[in-house]
Amino acid sequence: MRRLEGKTAIVCGCDGGIGGATVERLAQEGAALVLADLKLDTVEAMAADLHARGVNAMAVHVDLAEEESVVALYAKVRERFTTIDVLHNNASDTSVPQMGADLLIEDMETRIWDRAFHVNTRGTMLMTKHVLPTMVKQGGGAIINTSSGAALLGDLFSPAYAASKAAVNVLTRYVATQYGKQNIRCNVVSPGLIVSATARRNVGHKFDMFERQTLMPTLGEPEDIAAMVALLASDDGKFVTGQIIPIDGGIAMHFPYFPDMRPVFDEAVEAHRAGTRRANV
Repeated sequence: MRRLEGKTAIVCGCDGGIGGATVERLAQEGAALVLADLKLDTVEAMAADLHARGVNAMAVHVDLAEEESVVALYAKVRERFTTIDVLHNNASDTSVPQMGADLLIEDMETRIWDRAFHVNTRGTMLMTKHVLPTMVKQGGGAIINTSSGAALLGDLFSPAYAASKAAVNVLTRYVATQYGKQNIRCNVVSPGLIVSATARRNVGHKFDMFERQTLMPTLGEPEDIAAMVALLASDDGKFVTGQIIPIDGGIAMHFPYFPDMRPVFDEAVEAHRAGTRRANV
């Protein structure tokens, strides 16, 4: 399907599994693309590849920690495109130095906490703040923020990251509430563990644990997130706003003892079936 034909979409945070998969999916859906990232060389290479395949794409450097950089990004976009129909805020700081120090709260360095909120939350707010006037003027738009399942439940690792993403969830609902009557939708995609380079770096040796906890047969792929972003960006999602949508294979939808109880359940089912077969003989 080409549900985004004639629309312009900004993907902020392309240097990764979810961002890259989203760029590909939105291109397949017919969107013109703005690839925004701190790593300009990466998005320039992506834009060149898209151009070679006939996709209208441009690469723009952005540093979410600096408001002037966000303002400059939108100035460049408006020079080339007449509308900004979709904004996907996917960027966050998941670097090894940041995540590796985001551990026990009593040991939390203020700079680690502040960095999480400065980039993940404040950066999302700034990208949203500076696109809203354009979307209001043109009569609507769709904003999709990437959050995390970590923002919905308690865990051991990454309290600063999780708290910053929980703030993104609340920001999303405020944007949806304030701008809904102006035909602007704002939603969150909330991934569980997605098999990406970042996941392999951070939890690759624990994949089997996540597989046991996931209700579906396999773990998620970046394309699973991209598919939901495409739906929310398109007219198929025109009546969906203010939602936090978990895309996690059901990992947070069951009691904690589910993996350990499964063999007991299977044994009970088999005993019941055996008894039914004997009764029918």
